[in-house]
Amino acid sequence: MTPEQAYEKARALGKRIPELEPLISKDAYYSCCYALNVIKGKFILAELAIIKDAYWSYYYARYLIKGRWELAEQAISKDTYSSYYYAMHVIEGRFVLGEEAISKDAHYSCYYAIHVIKGKLPDFMHNQMILENNEFAKHYLKYIQ
Repeated sequence: MTPEQAYEKARALGKRIPELEPLISKDAYYSCCYALNVIKGKFILAELAIIKDAYWSYYYARYLIKGRWELAEQAISKDTYSSYYYAMHVIEGRFVLGEEAISKDAHYSCYYAIHVIKGKLPDFMHNQMILENNEFAKHYLKYIQ
């Protein structure tokens, strides 16, 4: 049986199946699905698998922990998308650990300034944004003036 099949069986029954949880917990995606749709809360057994994946760590923090998940922040910080949305929707403020990843994408850097920081980016991000010299950089410069 695969983690997907185990999750689908529990979802179809609409209840936890403890003997299948070790199998489900091996897959970050199905662990999050199981936590959200079956347990309707944290799935502690799966957290070690989830923190290996930036996106599913962000998702788990946002929708299941419903707050900051410091244990997963190292993994989240490696991914631009996950870092931006973690800052925006979970921390609701700067995510310093994820700024390096965010700085690699002009789109996310621009919106990080506008929607998260609500002002000028930290110097290293600001300088990198200016070097981009694209529409997002122009939008950002107009925003901070």
